[in-house]
Amino acid sequence: MRFVSWNVNGFRAVLQKGFDEAFIEQDADFFCLQETKMQPGQAQYDPPGYRDYWHSALRKGYSGTAVFARHEPLSVAFGLDGQHLDEGRVITLEYPEFYLVNAYVPNAQPELVRIDYREQFEDDMRAYLVALDARKPVIYCGDLNVAHNEIDLKYPRQNRGQPGFSDQERAKFNRLLEAGFTDTFRHLYPDQTGAYTWWSYRSNARASNAGWRIDYFLVSGRLAGKIKAAGIESQVYGSDHCPVTLEIEI
Repeated sequence: MRFVSWNVNGFRAVLQKGFDEAFIEQDADFFCLQETKMQPGQAQYDPPGYRDYWHSALRKGYSGTAVFARHEPLSVAFGLDGQHLDEGRVITLEYPEFYLVNAYVPNAQPELVRIDYREQFEDDMRAYLVALDARKPVIYCGDLNVAHNEIDLKYPRQNRGQPGFSDQERAKFNRLLEAGFTDTFRHLYPDQTGAYTWWSYRSNARASNAGWRIDYFLVSGRLAGKIKAAGIESQVYGSDHCPVTLEIEI
């Protein structure tokens, strides 16, 4: 099966920037979106052969997630067991062999003003994923808003302690890995440098590849041996993020 995850930074905007071409070219079984920034009915996209699931924030033009799936799920859930619903950040699709969890993890914000909420979200997400993993394997994807290690951003020294590279956020990512999950890209490419998924719109960052790797596919540890490919589609434009991909035998 092939999975794609992409923070589109506004679905209505990316529809005008080649989204359909990218969607067709990726030819995924599951195409997960973050930061859709829209309410139901504000944009229409109906690719043949797919079902679509949306979780919008109460606040208009903010956050939001969506999944396009070729396969009908057994169930669909939003949020984390009834929590964290207001910002449209989590969609879970259940299948006979696995759970797919698509998330847009909260940004800690400048000066880490939202770090307390971020850490609570991380703790709740980890507990949620562990509980799912006890039933069947989990594929967890999305904009996780953290560069895990120094190799995952261009300028680690200058960004130490900044949102997305604070000690607190990195520690929460470590705890998720320690709970039994595998970073699929680093599983295949532990030492690859210059592999980024987000670039600031400022200072011509994408052209100089001054980026961060903050978009991920994580899987239950028992799926690690079934990973066939994990990619970063940096040639795909339309957002300040690029898609990330996973091919796995389920």
